[in-house]
Amino acid sequence: MLQLTNFPFLKKKLHILFLCSWYPSKVLPTNGDFIQRHATAVSALHKVTVLHIVSDKNIEKSIIDIKIINGVKTCIGYVKHSKNPFVKYYRFLAIYKKLITAINKIDVVHLNVIYPFGVIALHLKWIQKIPFIISEHWTGYLFPQNKNIGFLEKFLSKTITKNASFVCPVSDFLENNMVQFGLKGNYKPIFNVIDTNLFKPALKKETIFTIIHISSMLDSHKNISGMLQVAKKLEEKIGNFTWKFIGGSSKKYKKLINKLSFKKATIQFINHVSQKELVTHIQQSHLLVSFSNYETFGITIIEAIACGVPVITTDTGIVCNAYLKKYYTITPFRDVNSLCNNIVKMKEKASFNSEEAHQFIEANFSNLLIAKQFSELYFLTLNKIS
Repeated sequence: MLQLTNFPFLKKKLHILFLCSWYPSKVLPTNGDFIQRHATAVSALHKVTVLHIVSDKNIEKSIIDIKIINGVKTCIGYVKHSKNPFVKYYRFLAIYKKLITAINKIDVVHLNVIYPFGVIALHLKWIQKIPFIISEHWTGYLFPQNKNIGFLEKFLSKTITKNASFVCPVSDFLENNMVQFGLKGNYKPIFNVIDTNLFKPALKKETIFTIIHISSMLDSHKNISGMLQVAKKLEEKIGNFTWKFIGGSSKKYKKLINKLSFKKATIQFINHVSQKELVTHIQQSHLLVSFSNYETFGITIIEAIACGVPVITTDTGIVCNAYLKKYYTITPFRDVNSLCNNIVKMKEKASFNSEEAHQFIEANFSNLLIAKQFSELYFLTLNKIS
């Protein structure tokens, strides 16, 4: 983890441009919400402006929307959709020029997700002499998914990372995969932010043993079908329990659910909920399960620990940072029998120290800590070019 140093000018307020390949918008309301949390955290110490551009099939002409959200000036360009890549490029470029001219003097660019907006970061560095750092979240850099990245994207990604002052993956696991992929840079992993004022333990639990899983419900990534098979095996071992799947519809799993024919277990699929509702679901659960085939971070794992809820997870993302191991149990990838047995053991396990778990997350993932870590990198970046 990055250690803070003492700079005499650390209290100076900078203007940071969050240049975002992903960001919540009216087109994709939850896309990159973890980036929004980084921006909000940094805004406690610096002036932050967000720049994001997204295609919108529901508009007749491109528009610009500028709002203050959570204290952050958020500039989003909505581009009229086109399947023609040249038309799309032209429209993106046109709206980018309008957005960037509306933004006052920038001290440092904070690029979020290397490709494709890293090309803009390069332009701002080479033409306007504005340095940039990178935060990276993308699972596409993990092996073997990175085999799908084409030559041009890989070449540009290499050029972008090489020109960044710092590259900040959200976990050591992601850093290792990026380096192995050939993305050379000055790496300083910085975690995602957890709102520890919101994600905290509560006394009330469900009366029936309740497991929770939170994700996009993409089977190839999150292995939902594997967890449903585990749920059937678990029903045969412990009988009555509830397993909540939060974040998507059960529609594509209906056939499997009918085939498994649950008699005692309650399987609930709950669509996207507000963060406040999500916290309540986590707090009232007895266990969070992540059975992913790959992750760069796994934010729901940390949110559960912050709520004093133990976790069973595959060995990927943030859990590769060993100092977290007190609060989770590792289960092998795609091994439904092992996961079932681990859940039974967890159900019978002695009490979990919820308050200690919360304090640990607060000490390592809080808004102010993450903001200070980024702040140091901004000043180091400016110090390099002064």
